[in-house]
Amino acid sequence: MTHKIAILGASGYTGAELVRLISTHGGMEIVALSGDRKAGMEYRDVFPHLRHLDLPRLQMIEDIRFDDVDLVFCALPHATSQAVIKELPRHLKIVDLSADFRLRDPAAYEKWYGKPHAAPEMQKEAVYGLTEFYRNQIAGARLVAGTGCNAATGQFALRPLIEAGVIDLDNIIIDLKAAVSGAGRSLKENLLHAELSEGAHAYSVGGVHRHLGEFDQEFSAIAGRPVQVQFTPHLIPANRGILATVYVHGEAGAIHQALAARYATEPFLQVLPLGEHPSIRHIRGSNFCHIGVVADRMPGRTIVIATLDNLTKGSSGQALQNANLMLGEAETRGLMMAPLFP
Repeated sequence: MTHKIAILGASGYTGAELVRLISTHGGMEIVALSGDRKAGMEYRDVFPHLRHLDLPRLQMIEDIRFDDVDLVFCALPHATSQAVIKELPRHLKIVDLSADFRLRDPAAYEKWYGKPHAAPEMQKEAVYGLTEFYRNQIAGARLVAGTGCNAATGQFALRPLIEAGVIDLDNIIIDLKAAVSGAGRSLKENLLHAELSEGAHAYSVGGVHRHLGEFDQEFSAIAGRPVQVQFTPHLIPANRGILATVYVHGEAGAIHQALAARYATEPFLQVLPLGEHPSIRHIRGSNFCHIGVVADRMPGRTIVIATLDNLTKGSSGQALQNANLMLGEAETRGLMMAPLFP
């Protein structure tokens, strides 16, 4: 069976990544692509690296016929998806890659995104899209809310440790380095080559980054009490990849054992031998997440390092993984490509 797929917001990075992944899937056919500012253009003219694919032209969302579509990927900007998704036909399964349905509490959404939620009735049916921890709920969902790429990286490093009770919940620091594609494809002065290259800088410093809403929500739910982490992201002059260095109070052996046990059967989560640490260059272009554990020189303190590709495992690869579950496909279908190296 071939599933009919539409991608809304296909002219952005995550949209193009979805097209790349689906092109090797075998069980999905892309029948509609939207990109309002580039409506009418051939996809090959927007993304020449995909010119070998036979794809529909970009069009306006309102011009798409959804009658025969099985699943929609919504790769629209934050605060845009809510209004679009609530108008989509009820027969559609939806995977949203934006932040619009990640936070279960509409008040939390308003706090972190500065405006009221536009579709609170749909928020109630949205399932959080961290596949390895919400697999059963995702399989039966109509609407899945993809995680933030930074939030996914930090959660892969920390969720099993909170579950196992092997770290101090009041002493968690996440120092994260993120590649520039995580900021999207829109033109921004601070993302120009001359502004970004040959340097790195922190941003959203002091607890104002929106992904903290996801950390607060998920970690507190696991622990059964409020958990707040210190989190500082940094923008680095790289196209793809996230590296999170997480500082915790706990014994390295117990921490490594908890991670290895939790991810032993997960196809995309790979825990390195104790003492080894991962690199962005070893996961680029793949749906894998590598995690390393290193004992600190100070007794009782440990460093956990997690890496993933923000466009793949952090966004579009996660979205396809979730779509596979929603459509009854093998979870790994279209996603077992090896990382690009060098």
